[in-house]
Amino acid sequence: MPPGTRIATGWYPVPAAQVGFIADTTAADAYGRPLVSQAIFEQMLAVVHGAREFIVLDYFLFNDEPASAPDAAAPIRALSKELRDALLEQRRANPALRILFVTDPINTGDRGVPSNDFAMLRAAGVDLVVTDRRRLRDASFLCAHLWRLTIGRWRGHGRLESANHRRTLIADDGHGGLVGVVGSADPRDASSTYSNAAAKLSGPVLLPLLASELAIARFSGWRGALGPAPGAPPKETAIADERAAKVSIATESAIEASLLERINAAANGDAIDIAMFHIADRAVIESLLAANARGVHVRLILDPDKNSLGESSIPNGPVASELVTASDGAIHVRWYRTHGEEFHTKLVMIYGAARLWATLGSADLTRRNLADYDLNANVALETGAATPLALQMRDYFETLWSNRALLGIEYSADFGVYADSSQAHYWLYRLMDWTGIASF
Repeated sequence: MPPGTRIATGWYPVPAAQVGFIADTTAADAYGRPLVSQAIFEQMLAVVHGAREFIVLDYFLFNDEPASAPDAAAPIRALSKELRDALLEQRRANPALRILFVTDPINTGDRGVPSNDFAMLRAAGVDLVVTDRRRLRDASFLCAHLWRLTIGRWRGHGRLESANHRRTLIADDGHGGLVGVVGSADPRDASSTYSNAAAKLSGPVLLPLLASELAIARFSGWRGALGPAPGAPPKETAIADERAAKVSIATESAIEASLLERINAAANGDAIDIAMFHIADRAVIESLLAANARGVHVRLILDPDKNSLGESSIPNGPVASELVTASDGAIHVRWYRTHGEEFHTKLVMIYGAARLWATLGSADLTRRNLADYDLNANVALETGAATPLALQMRDYFETLWSNRALLGIEYSADFGVYADSSQAHYWLYRLMDWTGIASF
């Protein structure tokens, strides 16, 4: 990875008021009418409106591309325009405000619709940086060189190359501190109905992530400077507030390293709850099976993959069937009921009687996201099992798992509804994963 991108911080003590869990959920009732609960984008706008000195944004998708699914349950929201207008308004109100917006080439015509907002942001003095994918590792060892020598030479970029998959927002809080939102949600109109999860953080824990974002901008050609100078991380100290948490930041393969360490440490009677858009990484799958064999309770809520890869359900269908079959049904899987949108959440919780650990952010449990190919950023949280933060996160999962909703509304469906036991699909997934040609 380019220098400065991959980070794995130590634990930062964070008071309860400086860390929060945010979730967006979209469902539908028995008549197909939408049930939408959204909070992530409102928190993002609040961070923008509170900034006075600088704002750094890094989003994989930022465009006004319309939704392609005709049966989407909820109306599309113009997220890209709302964010653009908020940035322009804040810059007009604070002329000295520095704004750096990092994004992936997909928004400039690479398999996507060019954003109409880029020119307006640049005209207002926003530093808009398109990530130089050529500095990233190629996910496909079989096809990458052929791609670069042929189609890629005139097209410029392609999904065979790795991507900047991060979804981060960091700014000053207007009072000399830092505040940020790290999650799975994009300010893209077509993604406005997706279910997502994020964490809102304050304090020096964001300094290493800010430095990593500036490193991405610099290897992509940016030559500016903004934000506070990176300082030494604070020493881990006790916080009187019993609701406090410890927070760390991990990017790229450091996400998998911390996740596998926690899964492998889970003991008999502990629980692992996963809400995930895609799961395909072999090390994660094998560690979940091993944890189950030790007596760990494992549950997964997965996107049925009806929209991303057609009706083949790859990779989630074959992986879910493998987990259920190999564990003799001890690992439980449910499917999120989508209605044209995606269950785009990326959350893992591991907990016992005393503590809860969780990781959430932009990383799916896939080779591309966890093995130093795509750029990704996650927040890890650790707190007491009975704290309001832990109870809120567990309640979120349990609401989706047990369909705690009004009569006729289902968040999730039984495993059998979208089960995929096809051996052809399983070996196709394994081949796509091994060669790196998969888009997941």
